Amino acid sequence: MDKNFKQNVFQGRSILAETDLTPAELNYLVDFGLHLKQLKKDNIPHKYLEGKNIALLFEKASTRTRSSFVTASIELGAHPDYQGKDDIHLGTKESVEDTAKVLGRMYDGIEFRGFKQSVVEGLAKYSGVPVWNGLTDEWHPTQTIPDLMTVKENFGTLKGKTLAFMGDGRNNVAHSLMIGCAMVGMNVRIVAPKELFPAQDQIDLANEYAKKSGADVMVTDDIDQGVKGANVIYTDVWVSMGEDNWEERVNLLKPYQVNMDVMKKTGNADGDDLIFMHCLPAFHDTNTEYGQNVQAKYGIHEMEVTDEVFNSRYARQFDEAENRKHGIKAMMAATLGNLFIPEV
Repeated sequence: MDKNFKQNVFQGRSILAETDLTPAELNYLVDFGLHLKQLKKDNIPHKYLEGKNIALLFEKASTRTRSSFVTASIELGAHPDYQGKDDIHLGTKESVEDTAKVLGRMYDGIEFRGFKQSVVEGLAKYSGVPVWNGLTDEWHPTQTIPDLMTVKENFGTLKGKTLAFMGDGRNNVAHSLMIGCAMVGMNVRIVAPKELFPAQDQIDLANEYAKKSGADVMVTDDIDQGVKGANVIYTDVWVSMGEDNWEERVNLLKPYQVNMDVMKKTGNADGDDLIFMHCLPAFHDTNTEYGQNVQAKYGIHEMEVTDEVFNSRYARQFDEAENRKHGIKAMMAATLGNLFIPEV
């Protein structure tokens, strides 16, 4: 056998950012996730991680990421072990390096959701097992892969479609989507006030991928220009976890709310070539404490998206949430499952 032959090009690797993957590998994981979703729908077992133990480390709480990793692990035959911020001492009582070396001797894979990208990188460097980034301040690959799955299952393709992200263009979801879309040949627009444009080095990186994939990258504060021709209107909360500058952010982003006027500005609202996506949670009404506080302080009862759009025929946010599990399953199975994936 050729000594350079690999049984699995993903085996043993960590996925800490979209850039850890080639564009072909990112496309592969999107398709693999959709395949695993169909297997689950058809009640076909796929326990590729039978007997494996998975550490789930959460500095930041989460509904979808925790649920996705727990159910994904179980459906793949693995045992998940959740450890919240009060259970782990990364960088406080114990260094990331020491923690990683301990966990790597007890677990077969590690998920981390927290703040610093350097922490998840340290876990990958010292643990000796695959590490998956469940979210950091910089990257969110376990959101991007399921998001691309959602687009593909709606339109049958990614290449040539256009996604417009409206809101805080500096946050981790916007960053990951901009890079991920450019990698797979999707046109991507970041529609945000100038104060919240992505960093220039991120824009430059997206453009490098776009040159190879044929995608177009646009960063603009002009809503009409940014959403024209879009197939996907995407938004996220205006104030991310760990931030508290509500008044400043609300005033900046009010004009960038996703409403029916925005959907119509795409030019695709009358057909089947437009969807709305949101990584959740969403502040589309006042049925939460946050929503009630915002209404009391700022006099608005909807924030980044109106309730009308959120519950419209365009809405795919709950399909998107479901796909978190299957996209994560694809990442875990590919990197830990001893599967036959010789080349991508």
